[in-house]
Amino acid sequence: MSPQANSVIIREKKLSDSANDYAWAIDPELCRLDATMPLSMSFRDALMMYEEELLYPAPRRKRFAIDTLDGVHIGNCMFYDLDEAKGQAELGIMIGNRRYWSKGYGTDAVKALLDLIFTRTKLRRIYLHTLEWNVRAQKCFKKAGFHEIGPVRRNGYEFIEMDITREQWEQLSNAEAKQKPRVAQAS
Repeated sequence: MSPQANSVIIREKKLSDSANDYAWAIDPELCRLDATMPLSMSFRDALMMYEEELLYPAPRRKRFAIDTLDGVHIGNCMFYDLDEAKGQAELGIMIGNRRYWSKGYGTDAVKALLDLIFTRTKLRRIYLHTLEWNVRAQKCFKKAGFHEIGPVRRNGYEFIEMDITREQWEQLSNAEAKQKPRVAQAS
């Protein structure tokens, strides 16, 4: 079963995701939010690379699709730069479908990915870098439990580094579990 938050399901990537992923990778606004350049190759060339990545995934990176509960593919998330010796990895997320922006889907996806990471791996720390001007993303990450570490300059961009540890995630998970309403059982 895929990890699920209130509004999303995190699942393995599949070939049918390629059209959305390509559309999002060539979108200048989405690329600006990710501090990258839009993809310049044809869909055909991108599809060949996509198929190869599905067949031979990178060992230090785990990519997932983000679907709504009714099966709409709205974005992607991943953890990468996986360092088992240090017990850490970097998290990345992108909600590519703009109809799902600012509605809590990103926060739910981050929480679901953290749940997957901390229940299925031995990683102890997850960190990320978000552009300093991307306040919407910073709010999303804080709602999911990340804490601001400080500014970082990478590749000519100013980022805010944030992280969450396994212990912090466990405390949040336990607190959220206590807040969920309990269903009375019939006797």
